Amino acid sequence: MTDRSRWRRRTSHTRPTGRPSTGSWSTSLLAIVLLGQPTLRRVLRRGSYAALDQRIAVRYKLNPLDTTATADYLRHHLAVAGRSDPLFADGATTAMAHAARGLPRQIGNLAVAALIAGYARRNTIIDHDCAVAAIADAAAE
Repeated sequence: MTDRSRWRRRTSHTRPTGRPSTGSWSTSLLAIVLLGQPTLRRVLRRGSYAALDQRIAVRYKLNPLDTTATADYLRHHLAVAGRSDPLFADGATTAMAHAARGLPRQIGNLAVAALIAGYARRNTIIDHDCAVAAIADAAAE
């Protein structure tokens, strides 16, 4: 391998293909999608990950869900599960959206806990009281 080919290999996004004796090169593009919680951004900005942080070309932050989006989110999950009629009262949805700060994972966790509370109370609709019980349970953990 000549000095020029070594330099080319170190300084480009190419890699040799085929047998080394042929000298054929092809471009190898690598794209990585990195998803994470909001804390990931802070971790990447630390000194030990600065080089990786500098190479991130596009960043996108999902904003927290508001009450309307939370209701849509819950309706979607219920539809996927096969339920077409409303299950969560507006007051329950509002309480869970505020307590979860609009974060979908936390909304989902609170919704499951509210469903359990509603089942224990034999409610057919998850009302504000079920949501408050779920929020209290989550806060106690």
